[in-house]
Amino acid sequence: MGQDLSETERAAASLKLAIGRIARRLRRAHAVGDLTLSEASVVARLDRHGDTTPGVLADEEGVRPQAMGTTLAALEERALVARRGDAADGRRVLMSLTDAGRAVLQDRRSESVQLIAHVLSEDFTPAERRRLTAVIPLLDRLAERL
Repeated sequence: MGQDLSETERAAASLKLAIGRIARRLRRAHAVGDLTLSEASVVARLDRHGDTTPGVLADEEGVRPQAMGTTLAALEERALVARRGDAADGRRVLMSLTDAGRAVLQDRRSESVQLIAHVLSEDFTPAERRRLTAVIPLLDRLAERL
């Protein structure tokens, strides 16, 4: 059993390293002044799931409310998200993605997708691309569980 755990730990360490390298290289590919990783994650989450409260965003992103407040303030300053009162509960604030936020997200996705697609088509065989595609649901599940 100890050997299994050791193999699992080695796999976890290798996976963390590989994902970190991919994330760093994709971040470097974006222009200076682009969204930070946390800002991009919040914008993408609002795009996928719609309007929500800062508290829910903090919970879903796994950060403290104060950190989420800082991220949202930076996004608001750039007019990428908007804050409004909840019609159902006037005490609550809802955050929503603006048209400018959607445009930035689309541009960012397009750049990243094109970069990844180029590397996959140039440096990976069709069989390797299929293997990578088969792993995506597992990576998504891992991301949701962390």
